[in-house]
Amino acid sequence: MDATDKQKDRLTPVQTPTSYDGGEGIVTSIGAELHGHHETKRGLSPRHVQLMAIGGSIGTGLWVGIGSVLSKSGPLSLVLGYAFWGLLFVWPLNLCVAEMCAYLPVKGTLFELASRFVDPALGFAMGWTYFLAGAMLVCVEYSAVSAVMEYWVPTTQVNAAAWVACAMAVCIFLNVVAVRWYGESEFVMASTKVLLLFGLCFLTLVTMCGGNPAKDAYGFRNWNAGAMHEYYTDGATGRFLGWWEVVIYAAFTIAGPDMIALAAGEIQNPRRTIPRIASLIFYRLVGFYIVGVLCVGIICSSRDPGLLGAIDSGASSAAASPWVIGISNLGITGLPHLINALILLSGLSCGNAYLYSTSRTLYGLAQDGQAPKIFARCTKAGVPIYAVGAVSLVTCITFLVSSNSAVEVFFWFVDLTTTALVMTYTFMIIAYIGFYHARKAQGLDPATLPYRAPWAPYSAYLALVLGILMLLFVGYDGFVPFDVRGFITNYFGLAWGVFMFFLWKIVKRTSLIKSIDVDLVSGKQVCDYECRKWEEGGIEENEKRRLAEMSFGKRCWERIW
Repeated sequence: MDATDKQKDRLTPVQTPTSYDGGEGIVTSIGAELHGHHETKRGLSPRHVQLMAIGGSIGTGLWVGIGSVLSKSGPLSLVLGYAFWGLLFVWPLNLCVAEMCAYLPVKGTLFELASRFVDPALGFAMGWTYFLAGAMLVCVEYSAVSAVMEYWVPTTQVNAAAWVACAMAVCIFLNVVAVRWYGESEFVMASTKVLLLFGLCFLTLVTMCGGNPAKDAYGFRNWNAGAMHEYYTDGATGRFLGWWEVVIYAAFTIAGPDMIALAAGEIQNPRRTIPRIASLIFYRLVGFYIVGVLCVGIICSSRDPGLLGAIDSGASSAAASPWVIGISNLGITGLPHLINALILLSGLSCGNAYLYSTSRTLYGLAQDGQAPKIFARCTKAGVPIYAVGAVSLVTCITFLVSSNSAVEVFFWFVDLTTTALVMTYTFMIIAYIGFYHARKAQGLDPATLPYRAPWAPYSAYLALVLGILMLLFVGYDGFVPFDVRGFITNYFGLAWGVFMFFLWKIVKRTSLIKSIDVDLVSGKQVCDYECRKWEEGGIEENEKRRLAEMSFGKRCWERIW
């Protein structure tokens, strides 16, 4: 029995009226053995999802920790590194995943699709690797909150573990209430991050033109300290490795499509919302990341004594933020405290978002029989409560900050997260390549797809090559001299993903699925049924009728999303 037959064997008919194909019919649901338990619900509006995509991708890495990369690599390397990774890996990755999720916005998440399109072992490995990455990301944000609090309250007065506990309590509370309230909380917190980034970029523009207390039009003067620094070795090779350090850090800070892929089963009108998000990805990458890191190198010198001193002394990450140091150097008072407060909110927002995505990962794995069934149980509000509890239990390792520097622990989790995330994203690209070849082999009309990734499959193959190179060379500087801690934290995610793949392959004796045998049908009918109220009569026509019933102000607001 092949993988497709096994998928179909798990389908249990659920009598549900549907107007598709000319009247009453049968809608089948994957994971129907879970009937009797509540399921997640489509409670996330386009407004929630857009801000989840934007806000979830602007983590504390853009504020906390970027000073260290700036000092190693220089401002030009910072811009080039972010542009390279963002436009050649993250952009095509997002577009490819959007095509799959718009076609099949199933509740079983992207990992189920990987199992169907390539190999069940790939879905298992992807799910558990993302679970590792997501849990470590939550730890990153908790430790970042602790590091930011050290800016105001030193650890001699309050142990850093107390701030971790506070951050954990806030995020757990926001995740156990109904998904709609999770969406609202993430909308508010993500909005503040967007406003913070816009504000800092505007502040940089104004001050570099002379709008500062000293009336000093400093322009690009801070680049005089060197646009590209040497790292690890001398000469051109050193400058190249300095740029590569930026690419590695960009792989951590620039989030992929995981938030949208995992929320696909809870998005309202997914076949309109997901393509709209995909169409804005390029502007998000350029506007938030490339312009953002350009401004970092303008406002603060990579050789600023305050920046280098804060990094060498292991000061709180907030104190070592080039934004805070640059603004302080200009003689602007009060703003550093406001920025740190917003960075604190940024950490809570990302912790909240990744607790959500990681718990939904565990929920999806449980639905597919790849994790204990208890994690598929939901409350009446559609919250996978046991999955949220399990992820929160794992993230208790963040309490290591009680015995180590919060900054040190932050960078441990950064290394663990980077490799696990890139491993997951590389698996996503492989899943898309399987989907692409399957729809070609089975004659699926591309015109019937809600969204098509441009430049596919060539962009997918390029991203695949870059992902593999990143996985192999992410810890290049830990070999000479050999650093045990660096080697483990840099390559654990790679080893974990490979181990999980072969574990499931050996235990379940799975095999690669031929393109002609790939299951492109299961779950689509139930998605069609769920989306019928947005799609019957035409998606765009329905949206126009919905907007026509609103007041002018509300109509303008809704069109933004």
